[in-house]
Amino acid sequence: MGAGAASGGRWLPRGCAVFTTFPDLLFIFESIFGGLVWILITWSQVPNPQVQGWVMFVSVFCFIATTLLLFLYVAGAHKTGTFWINLDAAYHCIAFLFYLSASIFEAFLTIWPDERNEDKQHIQNISAGSLFIVTLLYLIHAVFSLIRWKSF
Repeated sequence: MGAGAASGGRWLPRGCAVFTTFPDLLFIFESIFGGLVWILITWSQVPNPQVQGWVMFVSVFCFIATTLLLFLYVAGAHKTGTFWINLDAAYHCIAFLFYLSASIFEAFLTIWPDERNEDKQHIQNISAGSLFIVTLLYLIHAVFSLIRWKSF
């Protein structure tokens, strides 16, 4: 691999280079904040079970998929080629769209709370804020993954 791997350019990094290249460094923050969202949503009592179910699905799915991709990149299981770059760009775009929808639903329930749930409202406010942080992380990662994909 050339200089592109070390600078986060055309190639996907391998091994410890994942922790030193941008946007791949964002995997760590996506996992941390995604896990935080997962914990906070589990702890809160959202009055609408469909919204809570969607937010839980998004946070669990993305946490597992992000962690799996991170381990694959660190282990060097991916080969150079278009498949992994396409997968990386597609996954981060889908994860961004999932988190964006979950953030909007959670924000809607936070703005218009249920009177029966006011004592737990602060937990829901924190989880809604955390959702927007994770959404922003996935947006940044998706944009830079698309740039890498386009340059490949």
